[in-house]
Amino acid sequence: MSATEQSIGIARTAAHAAADKIAQDIVAIDVSDRLAITDIFVIASAPSERQVNAIVDGIEEELSKQGLKPVRREGRSEGRWVLLDYAQVIVHVQHEEDRVFYALDRLWKDCPSVDLQLADALQSSPQVAASDDVPE
Repeated sequence: MSATEQSIGIARTAAHAAADKIAQDIVAIDVSDRLAITDIFVIASAPSERQVNAIVDGIEEELSKQGLKPVRREGRSEGRWVLLDYAQVIVHVQHEEDRVFYALDRLWKDCPSVDLQLADALQSSPQVAASDDVPE
């Protein structure tokens, strides 16, 4: 059994919202064959606690536009590893040091990745477009 189209849509929305807040190394892992509690893990990282919280705010804002609220939120006060549980999709936003230490990507490496279609979004991003105009 693989992730549902609805789960993939939620994951893509979360990933695009994270990218808009300049999250780093955004990936999605289809864990539906291994876990009964969720379909997809979205993992993103940031270099500071402040940016972790900004990414989380952006994700929650975008998903709330679709009428989705997390059933559980963990780690917000510390800003090191925030978990947003949307039942079908669990979003992990980690400080880059914690991401390296806990290595969720490596832990779930046997599971297939989900195409988040971020390449198109990154090319149309104002931050990327502005950096392309900088002379070398």
